[in-house]
Amino acid sequence: MIKKILGRILAVVPAVALQIYWYYLILGGLDKVMKGHLTDLISALFTTLAVLFILNLISKRDESSYKLLWVIVLLAMPVLGALMYTFLGNKHTGRKLKKKLKKSAEFFSVREYAREKDLSGEIEKEDLRLGQSFRHISESTGFPVLKNGSARYYPFGEDMFADMCEDLKSAEKYIYIEYFIIQRGKFWDTMTDILAERAAAGVDVRVMYDDLGSIGTYSMVDVHGLSKKGIKCIAFNPLLFLTTQLNNRDHRKIMVIDGRIAYSGGVNLADEYINEKEVYGRWKDIGFRITGGGVASYTYMFAEFWNAFSKDRIGKEEVAPALAGKGPEAEGAGNGYILPYYDSPVRDEHTSNVMFTELLSMATDYVWFYTPYLMLGDALFDAFIRAAERGVDVRIIMPGIPDKKMVYRLSRSYYRDLLKAGVKIYEYTPGFVHAKAVIADDKVAGIGTVNLDYRSLFLHFECNSLFYKSDIIGTLKQDYLDTLKECRERTSDNIDNGKLHLLIDSILRVIAPML
Repeated sequence: MIKKILGRILAVVPAVALQIYWYYLILGGLDKVMKGHLTDLISALFTTLAVLFILNLISKRDESSYKLLWVIVLLAMPVLGALMYTFLGNKHTGRKLKKKLKKSAEFFSVREYAREKDLSGEIEKEDLRLGQSFRHISESTGFPVLKNGSARYYPFGEDMFADMCEDLKSAEKYIYIEYFIIQRGKFWDTMTDILAERAAAGVDVRVMYDDLGSIGTYSMVDVHGLSKKGIKCIAFNPLLFLTTQLNNRDHRKIMVIDGRIAYSGGVNLADEYINEKEVYGRWKDIGFRITGGGVASYTYMFAEFWNAFSKDRIGKEEVAPALAGKGPEAEGAGNGYILPYYDSPVRDEHTSNVMFTELLSMATDYVWFYTPYLMLGDALFDAFIRAAERGVDVRIIMPGIPDKKMVYRLSRSYYRDLLKAGVKIYEYTPGFVHAKAVIADDKVAGIGTVNLDYRSLFLHFECNSLFYKSDIIGTLKQDYLDTLKECRERTSDNIDNGKLHLLIDSILRVIAPML
């Protein structure tokens, strides 16, 4: 892994060095012309910019924790802060990506597809308030509420791995695979052998991975190896180190087979996710397999992103049956409703953050969460506290063994206030929880890739499926109850409440949007 990362860095070092040297020559020449006053001019310019940026931040409709962080940076270091905000802090850095995705989205006209298929009104007849939220999510993301076909839940990645391999063997037309992390090992190598066999049989096999997520695990050498086997492979939003692309990453996990089967959840294509390799104790992850109308939404999600970065575009005719709902009929149709959608950092609204906040505000009995990380914005943090204070059973299952110690420490900084309000927090003692899910009042659940942290909620592309009155909700609930048996409950008596810890918590909370 280190070798691959160093190789990527060394490949761009000459270009970076040349760029720095070029700036040095230009600025040196300007300083001579201005008789040594260039530094004063630059300082005045960036101080002015810092003030303007602060005014702009205050006027924005955004998370106050995010705004507070940048105000502190800009006030403490006007010159450096203005430079950092210009390149890292504002959402203009995603403009090129937004244009690419918009152009690709227009190719399939998903809005028309959504208007024709959306069934939000049927939920509104049964539960007006919940139906309104479903409709809003559908309108803001462009994806419709659909009748749910079959929905199979997997409490561990290894259970899903077995079914994935069997379904891949049955592919006849196309296989679309999109994951944040791909890493060589039993999981991916087994899957690659199946993909190569299906590609040789004429199946259109396409693989997309996030360039940053897989920076230490997958490389162009691996991509070339897939190409020789007839498998098309591209990186999403390539990271060149000369650009500001640390955010806007593709954290989605999608597998679509022939427009009739789709898989998603928290599981990446690496061995720890199927407990073939132990890195942080037992790896607890979840996922699901669906058939029916919801598969069309995942087919579209993949096609939109693929066409934004590949010249070998997916044609309308290839996915038209799935998008038109004319593909194979669902197994066990009528199993409630499903709303698959994806979050986008280049949209004005942060869909999953709004959805979690609304579920907490609507719940009357309980709301339970799985999440590996806990870094909440103000609105969602308050929603947790208000729900618990009015008597709703609010629970969170977190890892017992961390994968990132600083992030784990930051996550625990939220415990004190949540516990005080009555939120119940549990840590999974056998190992690391990578699952991402929410379940409320036995009637609605969300399963996908969204963590309860700032990056997932505001800075990355994620995908999620909301289920309403579906059998998968009961299966998820039972898995949650089973997992609780292997957890230790955190209370106000067994967390650190000393003044030093409170100070550290305060500092970590300020920098949370950067982690």
